[in-house]
Amino acid sequence: MWEERLKLYDSIVDLCPRFERKGKKMIYTSANGYMFTLLNKDAEIGIRFSKEDQEAFMKKYNTTIYKSYGAVMKGYVLIPDEMLNDKKTVASYMDKSYDYVMSLPPK
Repeated sequence: MWEERLKLYDSIVDLCPRFERKGKKMIYTSANGYMFTLLNKDAEIGIRFSKEDQEAFMKKYNTTIYKSYGAVMKGYVLIPDEMLNDKKTVASYMDKSYDYVMSLPPK
């Protein structure tokens, strides 16, 4: 399951030319000093948004906050499994998340 999800995550990130996947054991994307997407050990994908976008996303897709290794990831939402069939939509949210972290002060 995890290897399949890694391939899917990579294929979605490949649709986003402004950033690339990082990590070997902990899989993520980052920019401007901030991580903004993650693939956790449970093969779940999380994307970071502003508070307003996070709330709107959770309401629209009936999902929850994202947890990784048992910890709540502040600002991240869980991408529902059924949404992963639409790679272009997930990629557009990854792009939106990239724009968000680029709007923050650099770390």
